[in-house]
Amino acid sequence: MSKGQTITQKILAAHGGRETVEAGEFITVQLDLMLANDITAPLGITEFRKTGAQRVRFPEKVALVQDHFVPARDIRSAQQAKFVKDFAFEQKVNYWEVGRGGIEHALIPDEGLVVSGDCAIGADSHTCTYGALGAFSTGVGSTDFAAAIATGETWLRVPESIKFVYRGQLRPWVGGKDLILHTIGLIGVDGALYQAMEFCGEVISNLDMAGRLTMCNMAIEAGAKNGIIAPDAITAAYEKEHAKRSPKIYASDPAAVYAQTIEIDCDKLEPQVSFPHLPSNAKPISKVGEVTIDQSVIGSCTNGRIEDLRVAAEILCGRKVHPRVRLIVIPATQQIQKMAIHEGIADVIIDAGGVFSTPTCGPCLGGHMGILADGERAIATTNRNFLGRMGHLKSEVYLANPAIAAASAILGRIASPEEL
Repeated sequence: MSKGQTITQKILAAHGGRETVEAGEFITVQLDLMLANDITAPLGITEFRKTGAQRVRFPEKVALVQDHFVPARDIRSAQQAKFVKDFAFEQKVNYWEVGRGGIEHALIPDEGLVVSGDCAIGADSHTCTYGALGAFSTGVGSTDFAAAIATGETWLRVPESIKFVYRGQLRPWVGGKDLILHTIGLIGVDGALYQAMEFCGEVISNLDMAGRLTMCNMAIEAGAKNGIIAPDAITAAYEKEHAKRSPKIYASDPAAVYAQTIEIDCDKLEPQVSFPHLPSNAKPISKVGEVTIDQSVIGSCTNGRIEDLRVAAEILCGRKVHPRVRLIVIPATQQIQKMAIHEGIADVIIDAGGVFSTPTCGPCLGGHMGILADGERAIATTNRNFLGRMGHLKSEVYLANPAIAAASAILGRIASPEEL
C-alpha cells in the first residue's frame, strides 16, 4: 500500500504529470504563475534574452509588478522600471504600474492570478504567501525565473512537510503575525529548511484570509520551501470574490507522512515582538521592557491589507503619534488604499500625525520612504529585521503586528494597545 500524500505532494504530483511524488525526489512541474518585480525582473529579462527565446511561452501566466523602488527613488531605479515596463508591453504579459497596482504579494491573490491548487514561482522570496490559498508557491532566483518564462516549467526537489497544529482560541490583539513570529521563535530561522510548513488546527480554521496570507508569507523566515493551508469555506469565500480561474482543491491524506508534527497551544499566546536582528528573536509583549522607538511602519506584503489598517485605525483614532516618532502607514495595493480612504482610515492616520503613503515595498528593504539613521529604532509590521535591513547598519528593526505598531507609535516605545 502506498504512503499517503501531503497537500504539497499532491499539487506537485498533479503539475508533474504524476500520481504521487516522494519527498526528496527531483521533478519538473508545469507552472500556473511566474512572477517578478522591478528589482528581480531586470536580471531575469537579461538572462531570458541570452536563451535565444523570442517570446515568453505563456504570457498570460507571467506577472511583472513594479513595487520595490516605486515611485522611483532615483535615476537608476527609474531606468530599471522602464526596462521592465518595456519588456512587459513587448511580451504582452500581466503588468502593474504605479497608481494601478500595489505590492505584488497582496496584489496577485486579490487580482485572482493565483488560485487554490496552483503551482507558482516568483523571483521574490515571499512568493510563499500564496500557500494561504492552498497553492504550492515558492521563491526562486532571477535565472530560474528566466528559464521558467521561456519554457513554462521549472524543476525542484519535493520538500518534506512539517505539520503545525494550532490549538485553542486567540486572545484580543493576537493574529496571524503573532502565530508565525511565535512559531519561528520556536523552531528558528532554519527550523524548516527546504521543508513545507503546513498550518492547520482550529485556530487556523477560524483565522481570516489576511492572517493566513501573513503566516504563509513568513514561512521563508523559517527557511521553508513553502507555507500552505488547505482550502476551506474561508478560502472559498475569498476566491468567489477574487479568483479569475476555477480553483482545484487538495488536502493532505490522513496517512500522509510528515517529518514532524508540532502542536502549539494558543490560549495564552500574547502579541509577539521579534527583536533585532532575526525574526526568531520573538518575545511576548509582556517581556519586551522599555524600548523607545523613532519610527513605526505599518504595511508591506505581510501586513498592509485592509484588515491590518482597520486594526491600526481603531487604536490611533482620537490619539496623537508621539512627537519623537514617525508613523508611516502603507496600504498594500491601490484598491486597499481606496478602501482606507472611503472608510475614513486615511483621515484617522493623518489626524493622528502619521503619513498615509502610496503602495510600495520601500521602507521594508531599506529602499526609500522610511530609511533609518545611525542608532534609530523602528517597530514594523514588515517581515525581516536583519542587520541594516531598513537602513543604517547601526539601526534596529523590531517586528510586530499592526496593533502593537500603532500603540507603540502613540506611546513612543514598544507597547501593547492594552496600555491605552
